[in-house]
Amino acid sequence: MQTVVPGPCPCCNTEIEYLYKTENIPYFSDILIISAICPSCGYRFVDTQLLKQADPARYRMAVETVDDLSVRVVRSMSASIEIPELGVRIDPGPSCQGFVSNVEGVLDRIEQVVKGALNWGTDIEKENAVALLTDIVRLKAGEFPVTLILEDPCGNSGIIAEKAEKEAYVPEEGSVQT
Repeated sequence: MQTVVPGPCPCCNTEIEYLYKTENIPYFSDILIISAICPSCGYRFVDTQLLKQADPARYRMAVETVDDLSVRVVRSMSASIEIPELGVRIDPGPSCQGFVSNVEGVLDRIEQVVKGALNWGTDIEKENAVALLTDIVRLKAGEFPVTLILEDPCGNSGIIAEKAEKEAYVPEEGSVQT
């Protein structure tokens, strides 16, 4: 099902269309994808939500082969992603977007951010960025195993693979749950 709802852009107040679309993710759940793009100011909004009641969730998966790169990843606006071996943690924030992708798509998003650091970073940050990009290339070639961790206090995210382990979600000390 797909529905288009007109509404104001929150940045420039131009009338834009918000697209609400439901999709079925096999072995997971029906999800709602909400998206909008403002042609005037470039504002973009994307979120995914499960259409079922969900408990907080934490998924962990070893990414060891090239085949693991095609595993589906569903991330809502409330989820964090961590790859400890790369020293990467992506926490939700005010401009966080949900997405449905795969492990390779997650790595592509990380690459884009790291490449930005090559333009504005200090010499040490640039050196670290080059090392991280090298590790991502090795990971995509199946030569550098890592662990992908996805945590969502709202339970609207997941890693869709038999080898992905769903664990009990325990919030970090000092974090606030909403």
